Amino acid sequence: MSPIVRRLCQLSILLILPFMAGCDLVVMSPSGDIAQQQADLIVVSTVLMLLIIVPVLFLTLYFAWHYRHSNTKAKYDPEWHHSTRLEVVIWSAPLAIIIALGAITWISTHKLDPFRPLDRIDAERTIPEGTKPLEVEVVALDWKWLFFYPEYGVATVNEMAAPVDRPITFKITSSSVMNSFYIPALAGMIYAMPGMETKLHAVINKEGVFDGLSSNYSGPGFSHMRFKFHSLNEQGFDGWIAQVKQNGTALNRDAYLKLEKPSEKEPVRYYATVEDGLYRAILNVCATPGKMCMDEMMHIDMMGGAGLESHENRDRLKYDGGPIDINLRGHGEEHSAVEPAAGSQSTKNMPAEGMSHGNHSMQGTDMAKGDASEAPKTN
Repeated sequence: MSPIVRRLCQLSILLILPFMAGCDLVVMSPSGDIAQQQADLIVVSTVLMLLIIVPVLFLTLYFAWHYRHSNTKAKYDPEWHHSTRLEVVIWSAPLAIIIALGAITWISTHKLDPFRPLDRIDAERTIPEGTKPLEVEVVALDWKWLFFYPEYGVATVNEMAAPVDRPITFKITSSSVMNSFYIPALAGMIYAMPGMETKLHAVINKEGVFDGLSSNYSGPGFSHMRFKFHSLNEQGFDGWIAQVKQNGTALNRDAYLKLEKPSEKEPVRYYATVEDGLYRAILNVCATPGKMCMDEMMHIDMMGGAGLESHENRDRLKYDGGPIDINLRGHGEEHSAVEPAAGSQSTKNMPAEGMSHGNHSMQGTDMAKGDASEAPKTN
C-alpha cells in the first residue's frame, strides 16, 4: 500500500477516535511488518464496506425526510413497482465490493500465512541473502510463558527479546491446555496446543518494549498470563543474552516439572543452561521421566504396532488418571486413561489370535494413540 493511500485510510478512522479514547490502538499502529500488513488489511476492508454502508445510511435519512407527510412537493406514484436502473445500482455495487473483498482476503490469507517464511523486512526492504532467522521455542504453561533460545542455549519465563529487523521463527506449543500466543505489535495471535507445534514468522521493525499476552481463556490465572517483548538493536540483544547467562540458573527436567505446576503472577526468570531435548520432550508430552513420547508412539503405530511386547508400554502411556475401576482391578487402583472402561474387554485377557490377525497391532496400542491426543489436560 502506498504511503498516500495508507494515510487516507488512516484518516478515515479519525471520525470514530472520540469513541475509542480509552482503547489501545497498538493493533492499528504496530511496530512489526506482519502486524502492519494486517492493520492495512483491516483499514482497506473497513473502507470498502463503508462505500456501501455510508450511502445506505445517508439515503435512509434522506428518504425519511424527503418523503415525510408534510412535504407535498415530493412525487407520489402508487403504481410504481420496478426500475431497471435502480436494480442495477442496488445489486452491482455490493457485488463489486464482495468481489474486491474476496480477492483481498484470498491474497492476504496466503501472503500472511503464519507458516510462510518471510520474504521482506518491511515494505521497502527485502531480507538480505544469508540472513539466519532467530529461532524461539514457545511453551504455554499454567499460567506463564516459557521461551527457549536454542541458538544461544538459554531460556526465560515471562520475558523475551529479539533484534530489530531480524526475522523471527516461532515454534509454539503448550504443556497442558489450549492457549493462544499474541504480541499485538508484532503479529496476529497463534494457537498453542499440547502435543502439537504451530509456527509463526514475524519481524519487529522498531525498538521498544511491547506487551505479549494469552488471548485464549485457559483457567483462573489467564488474566495475568502476560509477558514483555523487548525489541533491541544487535548490541542490546547481545547484552540481553549475556544478562540471561550471567543471572540465570539451570533448566533441567526436575526444574521444568516444578515450573510446569500451575502458578499465577510468576516473576521473570532466566535460565543460563537448558537440558538437551527438553523442548522436544515437552512437545511430545514426555517431560515426566518414564513416559513414552508421542513421536515414539506414532513410530510404533506406523511400523504396525509392537505386537505381544506392547504390554510393556502400558505404564509409559498413562498420562492422566481416570475414575477408579473397581470391577477390573479392585478397590483403590486408578483406572488408566488408555485402558478399557468397566464392563469392556481387557486387553490382557484378549486372545492371542486377536492380536495377530487383521490388525498387526494390539487394540491397547490403538486406544493409546487415540487417548494420547486428548491426554494433556489440566485436572
